[in-house]
Amino acid sequence: MSGFWRGWLNVWSAAVVVFGLVLAGGGLDATDGAAEMLYGVMGPPGGFEWTPHLRFATALMGAVTMGWGLTFFAAFGAAHRLGDQAGPVWRMIAAAAVAWFVVDSALSVVTGFWLNAVSNTGLMIGYLIPVLATGVLARRG
Repeated sequence: MSGFWRGWLNVWSAAVVVFGLVLAGGGLDATDGAAEMLYGVMGPPGGFEWTPHLRFATALMGAVTMGWGLTFFAAFGAAHRLGDQAGPVWRMIAAAAVAWFVVDSALSVVTGFWLNAVSNTGLMIGYLIPVLATGVLARRG
């Protein structure tokens, strides 16, 4: 994979981590502005109210999302180091991304947060562009 596509995936991973930071900020009154704006844009009409349960769930999702982005960053680095032998690693990364996309997007639509599925689609396309363009999924390992 070229340096351009490696950089692309690093930026993609960093964007996931930053999104996690936004969500984690929802855990506290002093830092919930960005998460509140996100809920306002993506949520169903009528707004929402911060409850202790919502703060906890949002902050927890932020921590998980940050860890997810850092895990992808590490997995991409490992796959790059394996070079032509990384096919199985790339396929597992792709399986993880697809599993997240399907479950998260389906639940987003069902619960009335359909705009989240739209943003998920953008994130998934951002991941798939370099993966499909470079053919890493077809590599043997």
